[in-house]
Formats: sequence, C-alpha cells, structure tokens
Amino acid sequence: MRYASCQHGRRQFAGLLVDDHLIPLDGITELGHTTTNALLADPPLGEAHAVPLSELELRPVVPAPSKIICVGLNYLDHVGETDREIPEYPVLFAKFAEALVGAGQPILLPPESQQVDYEGELAVVIGQPGRRIAREDALRHVAGYTIANDVTMRDYQYKTHQWIQGKTWEHATPLGPWLVTPDELQDAAALELTLTLNGQVLQHASTAQLMFDVPRLISTVSELVTLRPGDVILTGTPGGVGFRRDPQVFLADGDSVSVEITGIGMLTNTVVAERPPEKGVE
Repeated sequence: MRYASCQHGRRQFAGLLVDDHLIPLDGITELGHTTTNALLADPPLGEAHAVPLSELELRPVVPAPSKIICVGLNYLDHVGETDREIPEYPVLFAKFAEALVGAGQPILLPPESQQVDYEGELAVVIGQPGRRIAREDALRHVAGYTIANDVTMRDYQYKTHQWIQGKTWEHATPLGPWLVTPDELQDAAALELTLTLNGQVLQHASTAQLMFDVPRLISTVSELVTLRPGDVILTGTPGGVGFRRDPQVFLADGDSVSVEITGIGMLTNTVVAERPPEKGVE
C-alpha cells in the first residue's frame, strides 16, 4: 500500500493512494506517531471522501517526526570521493522537522549559502516502537520506505567538524512522495536510485551497495534511543555529489531536481532562491 500526507484547501489529512485518488484515513491528519504498522495494515478509510491527486498538495510524508536520523558515508563510492577512511560504525547526524518539504514543494535556496548540494537517499519510516532492537527483528519495525533529498549547504557543513549547520536548513529537505509499505517492494535491499538535475543523471546506485543496511541501522540507532512510529532514518547517499565533481555542481534558482527509486516512485522539487531578509526586520 501507498500512503501520503497532504493538504486539500485548508484541510490536512493522511490518505491511502488508490489509482489517482487519495482516500482519507478517518481522524488522521498526517502520517506520524499515530500511524503504526497495525493501523496501516487495516486503515480506517473514509472511502466516500476520496480526493483526486490533481487537487492535492503533497506534504512531507511524515511532516513532524520526533526524530530524523541521517547516515553519512554509507556508500563506498561516496567514501572514496570524499577521501575519507571507510567507517567501521555508521556516521550519524540529525535533522529537524522544520527542514522537511513535500514532493512538488520548493527547496529554498538560502542567501547565506553559496554551495547548496543534492543527495538522493532511501528513507525508512518506523511503524513499531522499540529499543535495542535486534538486527534480525529490525524489519518488523518498518512502516515503509520513501525517498529523501538530503540537501546540504557545504560551505556551512565544513565550518566545523560537526555537520548540523550544513544539514538542517529550513524548507530544504524533500521527503516523499509516498510511504510505500514493505509488502509493495519485492526486495527493499536492492532498489535502484537515480538522481537527475535538470534532466542530467548525476547519481546512480543500488541500495544493495549500502555498507550498513537497513536492519543494521535500525539496530544501531535503537541502542541509543527508542525508535517510535513516524521516526525517519535517511540511509545515506551514493557517489556523484556536486561538491566532489570537477567542476563542482551546486543547486541554483530555477533548477529541477528529481530522485527516483524503483518500486517507490519519483520525488521532484524545484529550487527557489529565498529572498534576503530586510534589514531591521526579523
């Protein structure tokens, strides 16, 4: 099954995708902490109120996760292009929910950064809570999979040894378009990922190349903190990022960037330059 969080006029709701309509889940405004695996397996559908997709604005699949845990350096070719050592333990960092945008919504290009980069990624959404989850049990905690673009402000990322200042700018991390339940995917461990910028392929890989796979990531993160329904894990990006190209490639006003993952769909966003704040106005 495929689910989405959306806006219809002033109304917000989570829904099940059927053909070209979204059927609302009764009483549920968005995917997140209330949409457990059990609920998604038997959703409370308001079938009489289906809305055509053409009338909807898609929000981030999970608009307000309690945690967004991201993984760096998880594809060997990306480790190679960054000239870093191969990690023996997942490189983890976090984002805030304010960073998220939905499919079709603009990626805001901040006036402060001159090096805004793309990073196509597979994202995992948790649907069953757990702490210290064994690797062999990890996939039972997955509600589904979606697509992310871990947009990164490189000039800010490298201001310090920590990455948060380059990774969580507001309205800059697309997440969507759908939450695809595991039963929809023949092999979630071997999905083809392709990122295009204005139609040009810049990243292409298989999730089979992940050095730390989804069960290992869930097990590792849950050692530190309880994973809860709606939490999101971004699994890392393959080689081909703009910062490491020669010449370098950065996002610019008017660009169109798409991330496609087989079996899940395509996440497309336009880049829009954010207006500089007026002096004396906060």
